[in-house]
Amino acid sequence: MDDRLSAQIAFLSEADKLKSVLRASRLHDASRFENSAEHSWHVMLYALVLADQAGPDVRIDRVLKMPLLHDLVEIDAGDNPIHGEVDADAMAAEEAAAADRIFGLLPADQAAAFRALWEEFEAAESADAIFAKSIDRVQTPIGNLANGGGSWKDYNVSYAQLEARVGTPVKRGAPGLWSWLQPKLNTFFAES
Repeated sequence: MDDRLSAQIAFLSEADKLKSVLRASRLHDASRFENSAEHSWHVMLYALVLADQAGPDVRIDRVLKMPLLHDLVEIDAGDNPIHGEVDADAMAAEEAAAADRIFGLLPADQAAAFRALWEEFEAAESADAIFAKSIDRVQTPIGNLANGGGSWKDYNVSYAQLEARVGTPVKRGAPGLWSWLQPKLNTFFAES
């Protein structure tokens, strides 16, 4: 019992490092960059509040776990902005190694369960993961609309890029949410 608890506390202490990983996105008030722990919390809140946008086969209790675990690999791999220039294969390998190390701190049963949820989110094939991925993708654009363009300006993002990288997964997992967001994006990019 003591070894199990020690392993769990070691994992929780390691997870605290996510608070120090800065993202490319800013807060809604544009006062500073968001950190990855804040992002994870906010995506979980989005999923909870917007659960009525999920399909009938989606289990929100599972969805909430995915964004909680998904960004932990950024402790080792850092944040890789969706609109940045990134070698996708190298990033995937770095994140997989980070998942091995970070989830490996846990007792074996939790390590396997958490790693499986992380992999499910990354694959975005199950109904739960498709919805979780759509919510993860929509949080930053909503923030960028609130803060005057934020990372879109920093990365010179076009509407076509946004539609491909954000619109496609959001339409897939939360089509009603995309229908709500798309006109706002059209207006923003038309006026920018």
